[in-house]
Parts: sequence; C-alpha cells; structure tokens
Amino acid sequence: MDSRRSVLIVDASDETCVVLQTALERRGMRTMSASQSKQGLALAQQHHPDLIVLDLEIDPSGPDEVVAPFAEQSRTDRAALVLLGSVRRQQPLSRGEYVAKPYHYAPLIRRIEEILSAGSEKVGILSQPGTKPSSPIAMRH
Repeated sequence: MDSRRSVLIVDASDETCVVLQTALERRGMRTMSASQSKQGLALAQQHHPDLIVLDLEIDPSGPDEVVAPFAEQSRTDRAALVLLGSVRRQQPLSRGEYVAKPYHYAPLIRRIEEILSAGSEKVGILSQPGTKPSSPIAMRH
C-alpha cells in the first residue's frame, strides 16, 4: 500500500492540473486529477485522498452544487478540502479553505503542504494562520 499523502485535483484547467501534479509529485505526494466534477467525485470515493483541491467554477450548475458532494465526501474520508474560485461568497463556507482566484501556484502549493503536514489536526474547517475559519485567502495566479 502506498503510504504517501494523496491529493485529488478537480479542475477544468489542464494547466492547473499539470502544474499542481508536477509540483506535488516532486514533493513526494501521490496525485490524481479530474477535469469534471462527477469524475472527481468518483475518484474521491474510490481513492479517498488526504486532500481535495476543487475549482468551484468547474460546473455551470454553480459553486454550492459543486461543493456539497465533495464536502460530504471530505467529511466521510476526513480529507481536507481546498476550494478555488473567483466567486464572491455570500455566506461563509461550511467546510474547506477558500483560495480566491487569481492566485499564484507557489503559495497554493505551500498551503497544501502545510495542511497535509498538519495531518489529522487540520481535519474540519481549515483556515490560513491568523484568519477566521473559512475566510478568503487572497493569492494571485
């Protein structure tokens, strides 16, 4: 059995998937990716990743419909959830860490590493140090 930490990247952008996969694999993580939300959810249910990176704009049905099944899966698997989006949130996220678009890859990759290195202590609502849970993390792409 592979003991490396695993990350599922669910994003329609091939560039985002390739950059994140390459950087995370170089850091010893196991990665998988999906370009559609249904495909990503199936991978999450099959592989039970330690962390899911989810683009909120992957599906035209809207961010709430995209997040709900992944939030449930992350609760079931005790997986961290990182949400990427430029959508202005009216209500705070119920679960996960929000990363505003546009963002830089390097800070996002460092944050993924921080979350994974914290392990089971970080399961639940995640936030950047010094911020309230579920508050936006401004990064540039």
